[in-house]
Amino acid sequence: MTNAPAAALGRRLLLAGAAATAAMPAALAQPAPGGQASITALTQRANAGTVGVIAGGVDGTYIRIASDLASVLDDGDGLRVLPILGKGSLQNIADIVLLRGVDIGIVQSDSLAYARSRRLVPGLDQLIQYIAKLYDEEVHVLARGDIGSVADLAGKTVNIDVAGSGTAMTASLLFELLGIRVQPAQDTQDVALTRLRAGEIAAMVFVAGKPARLFAGIPPGSGLRFLPVPATDALIETYLPSSLAAADYPSLIAEGQGIETIAVGAVMAVYAWQPGTERHRKVARFVEAFQAKFPAFLRPPRHPKWRDVNLEAQVPGWTRFNAALR
Repeated sequence: MTNAPAAALGRRLLLAGAAATAAMPAALAQPAPGGQASITALTQRANAGTVGVIAGGVDGTYIRIASDLASVLDDGDGLRVLPILGKGSLQNIADIVLLRGVDIGIVQSDSLAYARSRRLVPGLDQLIQYIAKLYDEEVHVLARGDIGSVADLAGKTVNIDVAGSGTAMTASLLFELLGIRVQPAQDTQDVALTRLRAGEIAAMVFVAGKPARLFAGIPPGSGLRFLPVPATDALIETYLPSSLAAADYPSLIAEGQGIETIAVGAVMAVYAWQPGTERHRKVARFVEAFQAKFPAFLRPPRHPKWRDVNLEAQVPGWTRFNAALR
């Protein structure tokens, strides 16, 4: 005699199993009669359309841009974008060249010249190209309330982010070009903000597209302020003039006021795969999908910085990746 509750439980388990199978990705839902050979085929199919994009830290704009790329461009086995947390522009360039599974990276436009001048990677000019200039990133200098200008930071402790990061590179160049000697600290940005709010450091530098999520949780009346960065002749040779507004940071900038600063371009960099190779074809598919679906990046909920992107913009000193050469 069949136990009715047990039979009912069995039917529920079977239905749950069927539903789970139906919800599986198509590649995993296929029967696998060939054992190891079938697993190999599945592995090849899963990797054939996968592109790794190394970005930035969790509080930066890069990882949000990479997340948008995955959301818009993923179409199953044909193209899958894997956002990867990175450690800054210089490290991203090295990772594009050296790490398996990393094809594309988001970096600052001044990082290639910096890495080239210091010979950080042999033969770098032949190894790195670009897909598109994305947008301009603003230099944020957040300081204690008793600091009135960047000149007042002379001799004081200023966090410039971890070694190898894009912010550390730009901050070093910034203070060098302004002729200001600071005592650099190299904590991660979240630690730096905690130290700044505790009064342990005078200021912190963060290069990110406005509005940067790192500063979103700072309440009004925190005693912190953004310092203007003057667009001197020396700085304008490398950077662009920009500004921060109350709409970007309402708890830090009063309505109707603006903070002068400078900006550096963000670039979607890529390894210079040889035409005709499988990796080149994979990146070419990514580029074609990116261009075809670009209007989707201009609509919410995508990051507002996408609206600053001009796909035809050139990046001086860089070579553009040619997706047509297969």
